[in-house]
Amino acid sequence: MLSRRGLLLAPLTLAAQPAPVRALTRGPHFHWFGYYDKLQFDPASRRVLGMQVRFEHRSPRPDDEIRLGVIDLEDHDRWTEIGATKAWNWQQGCMLQWVPGSDREVIWNTRNEREKRFESVVLDTKSGKKRVLPHPVYALSPDGRWAIYPDFRRLNDTRPGYGYAGLPDPNANVLEPKDAGLWRMDLATGRTELLLSFARIAALENPHEDMRGCKHWFNHLLYNTDGSRFTFLHRWRGERHKNSWSTRMITADQDGKDLFVIDPYGRTSHFIWRDPSHILAWAWHPSHKDAFYLLEDKTGKAEIVGKDAMTRNGHCTYLPGNRWILNDAYPDKERNQPLYLYEVATGHVVDLGRFHSPKEYTGEWRCDLHPRFSPDGNKITIDSPHGGGGRQIYLIDITGKTT
Repeated sequence: MLSRRGLLLAPLTLAAQPAPVRALTRGPHFHWFGYYDKLQFDPASRRVLGMQVRFEHRSPRPDDEIRLGVIDLEDHDRWTEIGATKAWNWQQGCMLQWVPGSDREVIWNTRNEREKRFESVVLDTKSGKKRVLPHPVYALSPDGRWAIYPDFRRLNDTRPGYGYAGLPDPNANVLEPKDAGLWRMDLATGRTELLLSFARIAALENPHEDMRGCKHWFNHLLYNTDGSRFTFLHRWRGERHKNSWSTRMITADQDGKDLFVIDPYGRTSHFIWRDPSHILAWAWHPSHKDAFYLLEDKTGKAEIVGKDAMTRNGHCTYLPGNRWILNDAYPDKERNQPLYLYEVATGHVVDLGRFHSPKEYTGEWRCDLHPRFSPDGNKITIDSPHGGGGRQIYLIDITGKTT
């Protein structure tokens, strides 16, 4: 049960919470933010971004539009609408995020139906001025100057839930396109260049698996913490894979050069950069099989993390200072999703709750928690349907939990 202010008063489908939880959004519409590696909070930890949709439990169609808004945590969680888009998916929305270093500008992806292309919009939330960039974004560099992005048309074909409906992939029948892959865009000018083609990456030697006859795509792009390098997942699927795929994680410098296969073993999943040269990732490694590992760029050194505590795949991030890892996991047998903090030095775990996800939330339109933290390190937001009103955004106060 929720109070008028959104406070959780009598949780019926949820274990007792060790930290205060409140709903930032509520029906009749549904709300969420999406991925855990995007800036949802403004630099002051006061304004929170969100997306609004009128339906659930099916794939987006080209004519389905979502609304975008800013939630003011110090004004009764007031929602102010800032835009709309038809370029979105259930897992990552429209890449809505604050431009790094700015307390004014936010960015999101759109579809230009006249030009038949995906674009991005930069909005100054204080002046209301907008400018349109000729291409979409995925990950932004820490200085807010650059964006890298994959082919969202191909993603919609190869991995529903991560691409956008409305524009077909012109290379749908090409296994290793030379004219598509991973691009970089200058956020000031809109100038774009293809850094890495599918053909180039498919040609990289892979001693662990024969990739001949497979269809290739890229997903999960992310700059490191100083913008000097970025990483991405190279995925491929052939007849032997059926509904699955293989994966390797690759890093590159900001110009798409100095490539390094940091995880070659085929099963990289969720990850986050800890610093400019280390990535925390759920992966398979010969040393301990499936686990979280701290991978060192340019060497491939792998160190297991949270061996006895972080035993399930989750959406991991480091809180400011890197002392604590914020993590979740997929629903357990009772359909409850755990949320917790893990102290790296001691192995201490702070349980932040179990959030029930009804069985309808599976597959492409599942609602993962995707926990995000505020810059001041005192707040966490999640997307969850546990309250009974469909997917909504919740705020969790962790003040004092990490001292």
